[in-house]
Amino acid sequence: MAALRSLATWDALSTAPRGGISLATGIIPSVSHLVHVPDLNPSSQQRRKVSSSSRGYTQTSSLHSPVLSHRIIPHRHISTQPSFLNNQALFSTQIAPAPTIHNIFEPLTGTWQYIVSDESSRVAVIIDPVLDYDQTTQSITTQSADSLLSLIKEKGYKVERILETHAHADHLTAASYLQKQLTRLQGFQPSIGIGKRIEKVQKLFGKRYGLPSDEYETVFDKLFEDDEVFNIGSLSAKAIHLPGHTPDHLGYQIGDNVFCGDSLFNTDIGTARCDFPGGDARDLYRSSRKLLALDEHVKIWPGHDYPPDGRDSPIACMSVADHKKQNKHVAEGVSESDFVARRTERDAKLNAPRLLHPSLQINIRAGNLPKPLNSGHRMLHLPLKLNGLEW
Repeated sequence: MAALRSLATWDALSTAPRGGISLATGIIPSVSHLVHVPDLNPSSQQRRKVSSSSRGYTQTSSLHSPVLSHRIIPHRHISTQPSFLNNQALFSTQIAPAPTIHNIFEPLTGTWQYIVSDESSRVAVIIDPVLDYDQTTQSITTQSADSLLSLIKEKGYKVERILETHAHADHLTAASYLQKQLTRLQGFQPSIGIGKRIEKVQKLFGKRYGLPSDEYETVFDKLFEDDEVFNIGSLSAKAIHLPGHTPDHLGYQIGDNVFCGDSLFNTDIGTARCDFPGGDARDLYRSSRKLLALDEHVKIWPGHDYPPDGRDSPIACMSVADHKKQNKHVAEGVSESDFVARRTERDAKLNAPRLLHPSLQINIRAGNLPKPLNSGHRMLHLPLKLNGLEW
C-alpha cells in the first residue's frame, strides 16, 4: 500500500466543462453559481499561494490551515409533481430547495471537508472533518476543525449532523471534537453518522490494534441503512452505499450533489485505491457506475484531491458528464475487467498511507481519544516492521 497520492499524470482536459468548472485552474468561475467567501483566519505562517487568473479569483493555501476556497450554490432541480383536484392530475413546476456548499481543502492530507446548509432554516451538516496530527511529534491540534467552527458561527448555522463517509486511513476525524464544541455552542448535540457496516470494520481493526471494545463499540450515534433518506432542514438527503475502497463506504446525495468520499476522484486521477481489508476493485467499479448513472448535471464532490503534474490547484467538484467523458479509470467504454486489472496493478505498487495507524485507531472510535492510562498518557499502537529480523 502507498501514501494516497495522484494515480497518474495530467490528462488533456477541456477548460470549460458543463457547470462552469475550469479544470485548468481548479475553480468555478461561472458567475451564476459562485459566491466568493474569503479565507478563514489566514495564518501568518502561510507558506504558499496558488493563484488563478480566471476572472481575478485568488485561492490562498496554507500548509498549516485549511482553505475555504469558494462556496457553491448548485443547480436548482426543477421537478414536475402531480397534484390532484377533483380526481384530475394537475402538473405544476416546482423548484426544489438547493443546498449551499462550503468546500474547505486541508492541504497536508489532501482532504476536502464540506459544510452543507439549508439556507431557509440555517440547518447544516459537516462531512468528513479533519483533526490535525503531527506524525513527528505525535501532537494533535484542532486548527482545521476550529476553522470550520468559525465559519459555522459566522453564518449562524445549526449543525444537526456530522457525517463520515467511511473509516478513513489517511487522516484523523475531528467528528468527536466538533460534536463537543458544537454542543456547547448551540445548546444541542449533533449526531455523528456513518454507514451500518462500520461495525465489521471496527471489530477488525479493534482486534488488530488490541483496543478495548468499549472504546469503539456504539460510539457512532447514527448508522445509516442503504438508501436511507433524511432531512437537512428543508433539504432531502440520501445515504448511498458505495463499496470498493472500503466495505462500509457511503456517499451522501443532497439535491443535485453527491459527496462521494473515496470512490471517484477528479477525472485526471480516476478512483480511490481498493487494497484495504474488505476493499474490492469490482465493487468500486460498480459503485462508479451507480454514480455515473445519475443525471449528467449532478455534481460529484470527492473526499480528496492530489493535483498531478500540470495542475496547481485542487478541484472541489466535477459533473457526472465530465466523469463519463474524461475519468481516466471509469469513463464510458471502460469495462469492468479492464478497470479491475488496472486498479489491481496500481494498488500493488502503493505504499501504506502515512497516517494509517493513528487514523484507523482514532476513526473507529468516531474521533474519540483513547482513554488515559494510569500514567495519564493516551496511547496509540504502532506495529513494527522487522523485515525478517528476530533475536
